Amino acid sequence: MMGANMDAAERIKPISYLKANTAEIVRSFDDGQHDPIIITQNGEAKMVVLSMHAYQENKRHLRQLREQHAFMKLIAMGNAEIARGEMVTEEDFLAQLDQD
Repeated sequence: MMGANMDAAERIKPISYLKANTAEIVRSFDDGQHDPIIITQNGEAKMVVLSMHAYQENKRHLRQLREQHAFMKLIAMGNAEIARGEMVTEEDFLAQLDQD
C-alpha cells in the first residue's frame, strides 16, 4: 500500500499498476495521500493522477497566482503612468466618479 508521503520513485507507476490497483489508489487518496502519481506507458510519462483535494488546492493556488500577477501588472502600469507624469489629483478623480 502507498504511504502518506511517497518519494519520487514510488510515485512513478506503469499503466498496468493503475489498472490493477485503482481501488487502492483511491483509498490512499482517501487516507490522506496527496502526492500525485505519474503514470507511464512504454516507459514514457503519459498522465498524472492526483487526489481531488490536491487538484482543488492546485486550482486555488493557480487562481491566487493569476490574481497576484494581475495586481502586479496594475502596479507596474500605474508606476509607468506616474513616471510619465500622467497623474490625476484625488479631487479630480472623485469628481470623475461623481459624474458617472
